[in-house]
Amino acid sequence: MKTKCVIVDDEPLATDVLVNYFKNYPNYEIVSVFFDSVQALEFLKKNPIDILFVDINMPQMSGFELIRLYENSNNTKIIVTTAYREFAAESYDLNVLDYLVKPIPLFRFIKSVSKIENELKRKVTDARSGHIIIKVEKKMVKLCFDEILFVEGMKEYIKVIAQDKIYITYRTLSSISEELPEQLFSRVHKSFTVSLDKINSIEGNMLHIAGYRIPIGRKFNKEVKTKILK
Repeated sequence: MKTKCVIVDDEPLATDVLVNYFKNYPNYEIVSVFFDSVQALEFLKKNPIDILFVDINMPQMSGFELIRLYENSNNTKIIVTTAYREFAAESYDLNVLDYLVKPIPLFRFIKSVSKIENELKRKVTDARSGHIIIKVEKKMVKLCFDEILFVEGMKEYIKVIAQDKIYITYRTLSSISEELPEQLFSRVHKSFTVSLDKINSIEGNMLHIAGYRIPIGRKFNKEVKTKILK
């Protein structure tokens, strides 16, 4: 799965620099470039992303105002890009990941990407330590994400296949899939959501996980293989 980025800057030359730098990083996808911070904010409200590059001085609404108004429920990492060094302290009060001064040299951009990579790794590590609660018969069972191999959706219930046990609970595959972190799990078929870490191999349109063979649905095929081969 690619890391999704948005660039907000009213200077086309500045956005071109970042776009060109990112050509060296195929695992990153620039989903949109905005020259207007108001339009960018509307987009961000509806579309979760991983990284936001934002200029400070822009017409209508400054980059700092955008950051303050951005709810950031996805814990997006924010990197400020600006021609002014004097706003660095204020930017870190807004919990930004990095502060890049224009013109941005390549070596400084590379250091910033390294910070991004470290943060994304930490995010995955934090996700692995999480858990879900499922109702099994009359008990509420705590199940760590790292225990789950895959989830299979049946007509009226789901089966959660863990490393040492199978749990049956009466809920939908879609509802439990929404609770599983996307860094660790992926929907691969209308009836299956799998743990990406637990995939042993892929053969044609079949996944192999701990002795189980799981089909990859046609509409999920491209996304699943991109995540696995990342």
